[in-house]
Amino acid sequence: MNTKPLIYRFFGYPTADNTELKRRRLGGKTDPPAAKPTPLTRQQSFSRDIGHAAAETFLLTRLTFKLLRYLGVGYRWMTRLLALACYAMLLMPGFLQVAYSYFFSSQVRRSIIYGDQPRNRLDLYLPTSSSGPKPVVVFVTGGAWIIGYKAWGSFLGLQLAEKEIIVACLDYRNFPQGTISDMVKDITEGISFVCNNIAGYGGDPNRIYLMGQSAGAHISACVLLEQAVKEAGGEKVSWSVSQIKAYFGLSGGYNLFSLVDHFHNRGLYRAIFLSIMEGIESFQRFSPEIRLKEPSVMGAASLLPPITLFHGTADYSIPADASKTFADALEGVGVRAKLILYEGKTHTDLFIQDPLRGGKDELFDNLVAVIHAGDKEALEKDGRSPPRRQLVPGLLLWLARQISPF
Repeated sequence: MNTKPLIYRFFGYPTADNTELKRRRLGGKTDPPAAKPTPLTRQQSFSRDIGHAAAETFLLTRLTFKLLRYLGVGYRWMTRLLALACYAMLLMPGFLQVAYSYFFSSQVRRSIIYGDQPRNRLDLYLPTSSSGPKPVVVFVTGGAWIIGYKAWGSFLGLQLAEKEIIVACLDYRNFPQGTISDMVKDITEGISFVCNNIAGYGGDPNRIYLMGQSAGAHISACVLLEQAVKEAGGEKVSWSVSQIKAYFGLSGGYNLFSLVDHFHNRGLYRAIFLSIMEGIESFQRFSPEIRLKEPSVMGAASLLPPITLFHGTADYSIPADASKTFADALEGVGVRAKLILYEGKTHTDLFIQDPLRGGKDELFDNLVAVIHAGDKEALEKDGRSPPRRQLVPGLLLWLARQISPF
């Protein structure tokens, strides 16, 4: 007997027979409700969130044991797991403050369903001001294709919302719940949901930006290129690449052939990586840098939006050369590509330690400058913003940097 649907239903988790999912499958048509639903109280809303968390914990536990069977006994991933635990403890003062805002801020809409799969959810970070349509950033988190989760983007979402930018953080199936094609499918569907529904949340459907970090940068780049290929081939699509004003890739890898041995030496063993990527025969399909050289894809490149790649020169998880060679490949087929390198920055400095440090954040300022380009009033307001508050003491940040497994 398959007990999964019963467990999901008990915890309020989406199942195939949910009314919302039925509505989507039937093109938005459902039987009329017998009575207008009563709005959830704050206590009911919190109870619902607890139910979602419990269901996700159950799912995560089951998948963790499945993943451990793949990993087996290996000192590299074990030592990195221990380092990750210590790293998280050192940064806990900042994480707790962000978590409080994530769960209790009225500007955060958590776990909006965008598809049929259990991980097909997104979080929306909304500005306090409701004057006029806002620019939108669709963000895809990293996590080595294994531990990605939408809440990892909460600090970025909260910060950008303060600049009157809506942020949609997409969740997606991780390995071993899904492989790379499942991840690409999920993100494609999530972007479609945002493009077609964000106006209802105060977003501007003509000012949507796509951003990915680490593994999320790889997945979202695959999605963007695949969508361009479909459009160039005349396929019917639910969203258009033309709706994406720019793509931001942060610390990503775009050529699987050049990364497989590097990841193996870092603890993401070759056998697991091949399983995630559906075998070496799929490397070309899921390597945007390589696909750009295919004659059938080169024509689709003209549909791609401007692309900016960010990378730290001291990144040992994914070397900065990964962004350099991808930028060269993009420029080689006529795509407007820009590479911004941050001297001495590691894989986690740009996304975690620097924002927690407070004060000036060069990456964040670069993002906002691009998104607000052409909006003189917004740029002037950005220039008057007070320095960002420090959330973690400098000593803890330094220790976390030394012990970071990334």
